[in-house]
Amino acid sequence: MRLDELTTGQQGVIVKILGHGAFRKRMIEMGFVKGHIVKVLLHAPLRDPIKYEILDYEVSLRRTEAHLVEIIPLEDANINIDERKSRTVFDDKNAEERFNTHRKVINIALVGNPNCGKTSLFNIASGAREHVGNYSGVTVDAKEGVFDYGGYQFNIVDLPGTYSLASYSPEELYVRRYLRDETPDVIINVVASSNLERNLYLTTELIDMDRSVVIALNMYDELERSGNKLDYKLLGEMIGVPIVPTVSRTGEGLNKLFDTIIAVYEDRNNAVRHIHVNLGEDVEQGLNILKDAIKKDHYISPHFSPRYIAIKLLEHDSEVENFISESPDAEKIKLLRDRELNRIEQLHNEDISSIIAGEKYGFIAGALAETFVKSNRNTVNTTHIIDAFVTNKLFGFPIFILIMLLCFWTTFEIGSYPMGWIESIVDWLGEFVRQIMPDGALKDLISDGIIGGVGGVIVFLPNILILYFCISFMEDSGYMARAAFIMDKLMHRIGLHGKSFIPLVMGFGCNVPAVLASRSIESKSSRIITILINPFMSCSARLPIYVLLIGTFFDKHAALVFLALYLLGIVVAMVTARLLRKIYFKKDVTPFVMELPPYRIPTLRASLRHTWGKGEQYLKKMGGIILVASILVWALNYFPIHNDNETTPTTSANISSNHDATAIDIEHDSYLEMLGKAVNPVMEPIGMHWRATVSAIAGIPAKEIVVSTLGVLYTGNEEASDNALSTRLTTPDSITGKPDFTPASALAFMVFILLYCPCIATITAIVKETGKWQYGAFSAIYNTAIAWLLAFATYRIALLF
Repeated sequence: MRLDELTTGQQGVIVKILGHGAFRKRMIEMGFVKGHIVKVLLHAPLRDPIKYEILDYEVSLRRTEAHLVEIIPLEDANINIDERKSRTVFDDKNAEERFNTHRKVINIALVGNPNCGKTSLFNIASGAREHVGNYSGVTVDAKEGVFDYGGYQFNIVDLPGTYSLASYSPEELYVRRYLRDETPDVIINVVASSNLERNLYLTTELIDMDRSVVIALNMYDELERSGNKLDYKLLGEMIGVPIVPTVSRTGEGLNKLFDTIIAVYEDRNNAVRHIHVNLGEDVEQGLNILKDAIKKDHYISPHFSPRYIAIKLLEHDSEVENFISESPDAEKIKLLRDRELNRIEQLHNEDISSIIAGEKYGFIAGALAETFVKSNRNTVNTTHIIDAFVTNKLFGFPIFILIMLLCFWTTFEIGSYPMGWIESIVDWLGEFVRQIMPDGALKDLISDGIIGGVGGVIVFLPNILILYFCISFMEDSGYMARAAFIMDKLMHRIGLHGKSFIPLVMGFGCNVPAVLASRSIESKSSRIITILINPFMSCSARLPIYVLLIGTFFDKHAALVFLALYLLGIVVAMVTARLLRKIYFKKDVTPFVMELPPYRIPTLRASLRHTWGKGEQYLKKMGGIILVASILVWALNYFPIHNDNETTPTTSANISSNHDATAIDIEHDSYLEMLGKAVNPVMEPIGMHWRATVSAIAGIPAKEIVVSTLGVLYTGNEEASDNALSTRLTTPDSITGKPDFTPASALAFMVFILLYCPCIATITAIVKETGKWQYGAFSAIYNTAIAWLLAFATYRIALLF
């Protein structure tokens, strides 16, 4: 725990001092070292600052400073105090081991540019299954992992990819705030070996912060294959940061990386030294004046070095401006900043940001001139050859459509074989239960509710896995970034830009992380529009519905119908974006700046791990929300139990097959049938039977529930020739002589499910990311209205054919 969490009168044993530079040095000089006892004497009337006793003298610390001291409460440490030395004296070896175990924890933050392999390194180190994609915006939040190495516990956090630590984009702010508030012991700066100059710019900002940093020189195998040479040891000594070559894809070099982290943490790495990236005589003169003023101001937080704060002040960084504004000496510091800023810009006839960036890139170029030797080998650039075709104005769009068509064909055709096997197992299991169990509610619950509901969804697991594998392969290879590139002009015409295309494509997997991925879009209005149109992307939860109905009614043209549905979602999203930009949001032209990473062949291990991770989530839903929903739907469809002579129970499944026959049958409607018939007048114009209406309502919490609901509602149809759900959907009603689903109604139903109200998780994500509940309400109402209109048009047009 942290020192500021102790209550008045409580004592703690100091474990370690976080923070950096002058603050850390000052705290250690004052006696705040590991093993010393510190006691809380009192809190100020406003609870800040706090007075402590250490080494027989009193000291006052603000909460922000005390938060940077990690301690163990004395009562938890099971140790005695040497009153003469105010130090810990351990009762026994076990107590000492407990203290050392607590102390041997290293908190690590992974920081790096997008596409540098940061999340791959996190996955292989911690054993996590985070999404790894070869484009920016994959990691949209901090992911935490824990592992043991070399007698230490490593708490590792994967932060969003960022090109700098400014306040320009949400991910830059997120990373900087994390480094400020959490103060990790060591920062792993992941640097892509294929693009050293650009990646090392972020390194210079970490150097400005004066933090403990280790560089993971990632994808080092690519540098070696290119024939280029880098003296990484000399480069590390020059910039004061140890460098370790790694290949996160295979795990090569990670042990050496962790050994280096331990050495840096224990202050025994010879390469570590604090340097200043020289920004030129004129800028340095201004920085020194600002630094001196900042050092004198005791209000300013010790989380970042005074030099870093001075640089950001000169650059008019908005967050640093707000932070400085809370200081009593804010006006004095800002006047100094304005004076020095005018002097520097007049001397150079250039804005300060350009001057600082130019000097930093000059520093990087100078360091690489001493350590990097470029190969004279003439190599064929595979990326340029592939891009000549996939981004070509003639071939780009046809290739994209063909790739998507191939994904859908593979999902349906290849997935149909294991799907059939699982379906047979589910049918056998349901029949087995019906044969061995006595008649009654429990038998119906297990066979119809649980097996019929959950089994009706689990059969689509192979299709889910195949689609995710295809998407994962395209992401990891770098093709998705090209898709954004070729779509930029089209996106620009609807008021967005190509970068918005990435979250939209991610929506094909799941709308929730896709909404979160919109954080990488700098423009607020573009970000909100992208969030609002994302639910129109057909997520994998809708896939079981498509597979069921397309396989039943359109099996000869399955891939084309699949593609048409996905394209319809894209078209509706584009039209909606255009309307939002024209009617509600002001015009906002954001520059399209996005890295096009080199193509890489994804490893089978990474693709399978990502695919199975999604499959695991799908299976967890089977035993969670879908199981509960299936039981609830069964109960609502089973009760109330009526009988003709008040003695013979009759289930609603039997009653519903002839509910139009007599007045008594109407009385026998189940609760679910009553609900469906009450709402169905609104849905009848789009060809939906009451069972379809109920399944659509049930799908609001999670779209997978739509199929499980149909599985429950159509279980027990005695007119069906076999027990397959697809057969039961097309079996004619014994009274009307017509099936509930026809090709026209099935098509309209799929269009409605594609476009209507997002699931609860997606609505929650929309509200959270936009900060307004009105956007969540808009998404639910607008999407449902559009779904009904287009489903109506689809149904009426389909009837003509």
